[in-house]
Amino acid sequence: MLDARSFLSVVLFLFHARLWTLVLALIVMLVFWVMEQRGLTFESSLRAIRCWLLGRNRPANSRLAVRRWTDFGE
Repeated sequence: MLDARSFLSVVLFLFHARLWTLVLALIVMLVFWVMEQRGLTFESSLRAIRCWLLGRNRPANSRLAVRRWTDFGE
């Protein structure tokens, strides 16, 4: 079951019907469906994607203080 918030990409496609917006909508729905299958809610999947994009290196910390990924969601 897809979350209603991932439907925003479908609305984008409906207002701007192009091939790239259709592909974008399908990719967004597929990513959130995979995250849901892994047991993550919509909010925690957004946090997981953010952590994946930012990585483990935190520039404000020294090289010795590389932290593990943490999800404080539900």
